[in-house]
Amino acid sequence: MKLEISLFRFNYKSDYLPYYTKNFVKVKDEKTLLDILNSINEEQPFAYENILDFPLVVNGVYTYASITLEELTKEFGCDLTIEPISIRRAHTDLLINDADFQERLKILSEFIDNEDKKVYESYKLYFYASNTMNYEYDYIGDPILFLAADLIEKNPADESEILKAIIEYDTSIVYHTSLEKRVYNLDLKVEEKIQNLKNKLNLSKPLKEQNLFLDKKNSIDFGTFEENYEVKYNFEDFNLAYFQGTKEDSQTLELLGKLSAKLIDTPSMHSDLALESFHVNSEFTMKLASTVMLDAFDNSADLLIVDSDELFYLFDSNRKSMEKVSGREIITPVIHKNELQKLVSGKHDDTLKSQLKKHIVDPEII
Repeated sequence: MKLEISLFRFNYKSDYLPYYTKNFVKVKDEKTLLDILNSINEEQPFAYENILDFPLVVNGVYTYASITLEELTKEFGCDLTIEPISIRRAHTDLLINDADFQERLKILSEFIDNEDKKVYESYKLYFYASNTMNYEYDYIGDPILFLAADLIEKNPADESEILKAIIEYDTSIVYHTSLEKRVYNLDLKVEEKIQNLKNKLNLSKPLKEQNLFLDKKNSIDFGTFEENYEVKYNFEDFNLAYFQGTKEDSQTLELLGKLSAKLIDTPSMHSDLALESFHVNSEFTMKLASTVMLDAFDNSADLLIVDSDELFYLFDSNRKSMEKVSGREIITPVIHKNELQKLVSGKHDDTLKSQLKKHIVDPEII
């Protein structure tokens, strides 16, 4: 087996910008990513930590050097890009300055001991893996939230004071976004910890109970998705982007798989929009949603496909709010999977035409 690896390189003392070196590794006795790094280092020395729990990023996904070669190639293939867990904080190749991560520990300083500090250190990867950090650099950080949950479990008497310390931080738990699509083989128990904290603070509301209209309230009957349908129009001349968030919809994936359209897929199409906290932090959701819409536009998508009524209204009805936070025009048409299914089936009747005209931006494809 031969691996083609693009390795991030940067030296803050001499380099103005980071760069990547190409490394071709013919696998012999290597068993883990750490073994691969060691092999590269023998030929072309670079800075990293020679330990199995060294955190890094492979093809945009956060993981550890302990990942096995079998897992690595199965998940990412043989063409790999390896980067530090924070390019912003990189100082020498894969090593970073983690002062921002260490600084956050002061938030819970009065509740912790040396063992707690070690636990916090073990959560470092999650701090930099959070997509929230790309929007709110002063975010409290998921590791502090994980540690808060641990401390409450260990010392229930401190719960109210720990929750107070969390909620008083300006950019706190309502800015959390899921790590599920960003960390390899994520233990979902860490997400449960944050959900439990949100529940304790009364900051979480189910999507069905959220009022997602900030600009213009709209109401459309999208009908039902017909399971048995014939593809009469395959969209071969279209570029389609599908926002699936952290949970893809099997019906939508199957439908798109039957078409000849070019599918636009970017990391934002798999992002969490912090919708459970929309009622208390809608502007942040608009920042995240505007990224999705602009990614679709910048990649020449003709339509953005969504698979729920709530997501349709979020993207189609709040264009002015998204334009305000992004500073750009939001013009990409949004279409519900049920509407797409009818178009694919050739059911271009007056009812569907009238329905599409109710969109804030009419797809104008009939």
